[in-house]
Amino acid sequence: MKKNFLAVLFALALCSPTFAQWKPAGDKIKTPWGEQLNPKNVLPEYPRPIMERHEWKNLNGSWNYAITKKGEAAPGNYQGEILVPFAVESSLSGVGKRINEHQELWYQRTFDVPSSWKGKQILLHFGAVDWKADVWVNDVKVGEHTGGFTPFYFDITSALNKGNNQLVVKVWDPADRGEQPRGKQVERPEGIWYTPVTGIWQTVWLEPVAAQHIAHLKTTPDIDKKTVKVEVTTNVCSPDKVEVKVFDGKNLVAKGAALNGVPVELTMPEDVKLWSPESPSLYDMEVTLYKDGKAIDQVKSYTALRKFSTHKDKNGITRLQLNNKDYFQFGPLDQGWWPDGLYTAPTDEALVYDLKKIKDFGYNMVRKHVKVEPARWYTYCDQLGLIVWQDMPNGGRGPAEWQMHKYYDGADAIRSAKSEANYRKEWKEIIDYLYSYPSIGVWVPFNEAWGQFKTPEIAAWTKEYDPSRLVNPASGGNHYTCGDILDLHNYPGPNLYLYDPTRATVLGEYGGIGMALKGHLWLADKNWGYVKFNTPEEVTNEYIKYADHLLELIEKGFSAAVYTQITDVEEEVNGLVTYDRKVIKVDEPKIKAINQKICNSLNK
Repeated sequence: MKKNFLAVLFALALCSPTFAQWKPAGDKIKTPWGEQLNPKNVLPEYPRPIMERHEWKNLNGSWNYAITKKGEAAPGNYQGEILVPFAVESSLSGVGKRINEHQELWYQRTFDVPSSWKGKQILLHFGAVDWKADVWVNDVKVGEHTGGFTPFYFDITSALNKGNNQLVVKVWDPADRGEQPRGKQVERPEGIWYTPVTGIWQTVWLEPVAAQHIAHLKTTPDIDKKTVKVEVTTNVCSPDKVEVKVFDGKNLVAKGAALNGVPVELTMPEDVKLWSPESPSLYDMEVTLYKDGKAIDQVKSYTALRKFSTHKDKNGITRLQLNNKDYFQFGPLDQGWWPDGLYTAPTDEALVYDLKKIKDFGYNMVRKHVKVEPARWYTYCDQLGLIVWQDMPNGGRGPAEWQMHKYYDGADAIRSAKSEANYRKEWKEIIDYLYSYPSIGVWVPFNEAWGQFKTPEIAAWTKEYDPSRLVNPASGGNHYTCGDILDLHNYPGPNLYLYDPTRATVLGEYGGIGMALKGHLWLADKNWGYVKFNTPEEVTNEYIKYADHLLELIEKGFSAAVYTQITDVEEEVNGLVTYDRKVIKVDEPKIKAINQKICNSLNK
């Protein structure tokens, strides 16, 4: 009788969602990393390298999920499993379902807290959740957050039980039916618009901290003064003392301390190493918080010495400069989409693959297009040596007219109060999140009139909020005389049809040379590029033809250029690499040679 009873229990357990076998949803193409994904070890790497503590716990993996009508109570029963942190629409989530603006997505899982963390405050971190998240621990609401692109956390200490704890997350995301920043997500994807992304799409993790602890670092280098300023925010108003040490390898090269929330000013050595794509020198940092003379918290970080600016050359052309020298910035448009994970790269190896390939192609810059990446992506840009142009993900309706070829003289867009508030809140959060990454060189508040509003005001605010970087107010227009850059778009080949002698004139998008490669397509019967060819040789020759023309236009005034694009994305087949990252579609050595010639065009 006992054996029969145990057999029944075992059979029931096998039928429960907990024992369900994860598998990718749908039949779309997949990356090599997605094909080999281990659902029991999902993105195990520490998620925040620029402010690292040695103790943490990863909550990625199998969670329960349910989809309900908006406004309904928490579900009594969940509908299945979802693999976090892959969005519910993605293949790698194991679900592959669409959510509309009248529905909400619920997540549930249990967790325990290591006994060694006893006496510590426990922080629950989310890398990013799109778009509105409400969070409960043991039926206690611990917080809520809006914004699909930035990290957030809650102190959940007071809600914890001994032993097992229940975590529930509710998400609402109206995609293009709402008034929030959304990038290229639309309810009906086609052309340059892609599948929506709903819910948790970056790592979820726990972290133990002291009652008084470091909450945020803001690092500002100054190569002219050879100094680094470190602003340390803590969770208390007046910490005792903050100490910062800077290391070159194992050698201590600078040290400083401050009280009462005052920034720590560090003087670097006379022979300080400057960061550049050719020599991406980074310095390790150690930041320690003291109370009553005793160290109570410490984080590892890093910084770099570099400067982004503009300056007129001998011919009177305003050039972009890196470290006080004219420097032509050249790189691809990078949309950061994956056929199996959508917003989320399947593995860390996949995340860095595109960046390594950008370096292999001979570029020195990358434009992160209307998306924000996980923290590790920016650390890889810092380490590899890639200047980043960071877009603000668009949202909201733009002006009635898009005027590319002249300065704008139409009626600017008027957003609703909610839409404008959402934009301003998330743009500030994005800048705060990314400020200390040395590779960020240019902020791009708007792209091609998508949701563009109050452009001079937004550009001025961005520059005032972060004067250490350049502001490209509107990539591709509508154009106003503000910010540091005039940014033109032209497809397929380069064209210098406007010029600004007071700002740097750049070609923010061009190219789009398409080639559909059977067996590597998102849709077998529907794809497009701005122009289309049939062989890698044809694509390579066309690329070189545009590059030779670009070299001529650099002499006439262009100071940077962005080629569309590094990979195919859904229906778009204009990448140098297929969407599944399995085939390089061009002659790589030839592309690298001409790219390096362009990057070195101002080194005379």
